[in-house]
Amino acid sequence: MKVALRSPNTIMKLSRLGSFHQSKLSFLRSFLSEFKDWEYERNLFDLDKDGFGVAIYSFKKRDRVYSLICFANKISDNERSDRVIATKWDAAFTLHDGIPNKKDIERLKKEVPRQEVGRLSYKELTLSRANKSVRVFDHVVKCLSNGEQPDLNLLEKVGYLYRTTAVYGSGKFGLADRFRIKNRAEINGPFRLEMMLVYLVRQFTFDQVNHVAKNKNPKKAVKLDLKICKNLGIGNSTGLGMAPFIVNHPTLLNNWILCRETALKKIREIKKVKESDSKLFKECVKNSIKNIISWNTESEYQLKKIRDLSKDVDRFITFLEKNFDFKKDYPFNEIYIWLEKETCDECIEYIVSIMMEPYSDIVQPLVKKMSSEEEKYFNIPTDRTVEELKTILEKKYPDILTINFSNKQNFKKFWFISKNKEEPRIADRFEEHGSDLEQPLAIARDIKELYDKLLLSKNSLTIDEFLIDNSDLRHVVRRAFIIEKFPYSEIQDNTISENTVPIDMLRLKLSFFGALKFDPRSDKWLRICMFQGAPLPHELKNYDEHWVYKS
Repeated sequence: MKVALRSPNTIMKLSRLGSFHQSKLSFLRSFLSEFKDWEYERNLFDLDKDGFGVAIYSFKKRDRVYSLICFANKISDNERSDRVIATKWDAAFTLHDGIPNKKDIERLKKEVPRQEVGRLSYKELTLSRANKSVRVFDHVVKCLSNGEQPDLNLLEKVGYLYRTTAVYGSGKFGLADRFRIKNRAEINGPFRLEMMLVYLVRQFTFDQVNHVAKNKNPKKAVKLDLKICKNLGIGNSTGLGMAPFIVNHPTLLNNWILCRETALKKIREIKKVKESDSKLFKECVKNSIKNIISWNTESEYQLKKIRDLSKDVDRFITFLEKNFDFKKDYPFNEIYIWLEKETCDECIEYIVSIMMEPYSDIVQPLVKKMSSEEEKYFNIPTDRTVEELKTILEKKYPDILTINFSNKQNFKKFWFISKNKEEPRIADRFEEHGSDLEQPLAIARDIKELYDKLLLSKNSLTIDEFLIDNSDLRHVVRRAFIIEKFPYSEIQDNTISENTVPIDMLRLKLSFFGALKFDPRSDKWLRICMFQGAPLPHELKNYDEHWVYKS
């Protein structure tokens, strides 16, 4: 039996994309899989009694070494901010290509804590900064120094000791350009080095809290229990700066979604499911309840999604136990059809992710297809005709072409770049100034404008002739020819509607990173946790690849 890939016109809606969850395709999970046999080492730990100083961690395999250099700094409480415009942080980090020498460390000691104001070199690959969750960090230090383990309820509510505010790469601030490293076999997938940085930062937070506690009370202090460490991750605060990424990288977005959809298709096409695979699937679904129960947020928007998810997963488990036989043909296809009929988007995509757990043979080859050499697809085929372009729009953007952009609610918002930090922002067109500086992120509106102009043009006109008088639409003409080849390259929704929820765009990207427990702080930024439950460095060589769903 052949199953069709899910329609982009369904899957690429923001409400559905904003319901995606981590899976075996997610970058932090594939990173762990690919680096599990590398040699991990803590090379330097030069911190004073209060935990300030320099530390270095590394991964090594044969002649290749990646070194995380950590700078922990003393700052006052009023200098601590999660905002990207902050200028001081509790700690700053860079991933160095190779083994840093003394000159490198001295150079980086001056530049890395300055972040965007500083200047790095081609030797540095990624850059980040992070702040303590002061309440949690101080609580853990106090408990450990008194010979006790911390309050698990408090740790569960927060989930981390530190949270990052940005992880930069690909040439920013003098970092190495991607072309220098893109052909290395070990970082063939997206964001490998960013994931490495975050993972090693997590270990630094454990070492630092143990060090401070030990210095506070050398005779009585104990180390943070390894099980507790394992259940802590690294937090992250993410704002609108991430949203345009999925608009500006259409072929990369396509490859991420296509790999996920291909995995689902192949799993639905399995005629006979092994008992061991069905058992693992059911165990992961049941064990995942702990992730839902411990998902804390004050956002009413997210709380409703969590309640709906919890209710539907409970119903799904009942369906599996009472009404379902995995021995029938194509059981996962029947499961998927039931999910579409009976559950919410959040639950559908949640279970789709868990379906991948037994099938490394399906997922692993797809992991290698999630990158994209995007510049290959930037050229516009100028010899094509208006008629051909019009047909592409009608086939690929059917719902977008029905939007009436003369209605205010359909173009109420606009995207712009802030003057101070050059970061993307979104505003109300009718209440705030600046719409004359609007960024080309309203793809739905521009596609509709392109279509309307095509309708008034001769079908035989070539694209180069059309663009002579319509050069302002060049960006969407390019996108139309991209989506012809890459069906999942476009959000099939209106990103400037009054009903747009920007965090849906953030969550889409963060789900592919491997984030857990999305916690919206508004409709424009959220907090997440990464690597929560992940194996510690000393466990990597023999870790359980299904760690996300372990009790």
